[in-house]
Amino acid sequence: MLCKEIIQVIEASYPKEAALDFDNVGLLAGRLEKEVSKVYLALDATEEVIDKAIALGTDMLITHHPLIFSPMKRVTDEDFIGRRVVKLLQNDISYYAMHTNYDVLGMAKLAEDILGIEKTYVLDVTMEKDGAEEGIGRIGMLEREMTLEECCLYVKHKLKLGSVKVYGDMKKNVHCLAVSPGAGKSAIMPAIKKGADVLVTGDIGHHDGIDAVEQGLAVIDAGHYGTEYIFIDDMKCFLHEKLPVLDVMSIPIVHPFQVCLLYTSPSPRD
Repeated sequence: MLCKEIIQVIEASYPKEAALDFDNVGLLAGRLEKEVSKVYLALDATEEVIDKAIALGTDMLITHHPLIFSPMKRVTDEDFIGRRVVKLLQNDISYYAMHTNYDVLGMAKLAEDILGIEKTYVLDVTMEKDGAEEGIGRIGMLEREMTLEECCLYVKHKLKLGSVKVYGDMKKNVHCLAVSPGAGKSAIMPAIKKGADVLVTGDIGHHDGIDAVEQGLAVIDAGHYGTEYIFIDDMKCFLHEKLPVLDVMSIPIVHPFQVCLLYTSPSPRD
């Protein structure tokens, strides 16, 4: 089927109009009229991802984060973004990104379901669809009250993570949980205003974390990748259901960083 037909199916559920104003979503490189049989899914269009897509004979690459975000004055192989765009075009791969439109209409509900929170509503409303509020993140109640330490272990288990970073008193009881996958600095104030005990998100800076605690909000930083890699399997299921004719492949889940724990002091230098 044609690339433009796949896009029509995707945008029927995740219209570009749902994206936030700063975003860059949709077909970012390649041909609408491209005949597509193989689709490759990833969170980011890294060089490794593109090389793998080429090796697999992919016709279309779909990522969550846009490769082209800021305006580009030239597209050459002299910089690390242009080099990847050139490679996509050389190999006739149509490249499509679905970022905050998916955050609003897919990621928020998916995170809610994975974390098992109840009596939920939108954390940060950005639009209405069919008479219902939609937006970034969700807030709701955990099945039971638990300590922040227990909540950390719960989040690690549900998101299948090796570690999380936490701001707050580990003995504090939490019950109302807000979740905002990805970079969550902007979710702190909505979570505080709506009475959350704890916010699960990613990319929290030092001052953001300690300032949140000062205002009564604990923060579990599960990482940008750790809260958003769920996009890959969700979109794989979506495409299998909506477009079973396609061969849909995805990058293995591999976190882009490692946690180094040193239990012994390094030997002093001579």
